[in-house]
Amino acid sequence: MEKEKLEKIKNLIRDIPDFPVKGILFRDLTTMLKDGEAFRLVCEELKNEYAGLGVTKVVGIEARGFICGAVLAHELGAGFVPVRKPGKLPADTVQKTYSKEYGTDVIEIHRDAINENDVVVLHDDLLATGGTMAAAYELVKSMNPKRIYVNFIVELEALEGRKAFPDGVDVRSMIVY
Repeated sequence: MEKEKLEKIKNLIRDIPDFPVKGILFRDLTTMLKDGEAFRLVCEELKNEYAGLGVTKVVGIEARGFICGAVLAHELGAGFVPVRKPGKLPADTVQKTYSKEYGTDVIEIHRDAINENDVVVLHDDLLATGGTMAAAYELVKSMNPKRIYVNFIVELEALEGRKAFPDGVDVRSMIVY
């Protein structure tokens, strides 16, 4: 993406100090999402990043990963698979407990969501410490897909979230702070 377009998107992301707890600087992407041109540019860049790689499923992390993840799946002609908090998916699931910046949580995915023929993009809006996405990666990996890509719109580099993934995992971020 052109540097000036990337800067426009970055400038639309709002900083919220002490949210959700004191000491956290929250990067609020909703201010970027409400700008039609910026939202279109982000979705277009995501599509360009994965076009031609044979992606068959996009896995979006609840809840902000659903927004661009669903658009990406549509643009690639792939299926969309949600990763959700417990009790939100109606069929048989597998789940993973993980640590995050300010506590622990659990996510789950339908047991039959991914198969060995799938090429998967795992998508979420932001990489901080990586706990949520690393848990999602482990869930998807346990289903033995052909390939897994990990994607974020924003990465908070100082929090070293990439270290949550094994060596060799393809992790891509559009904007790095």
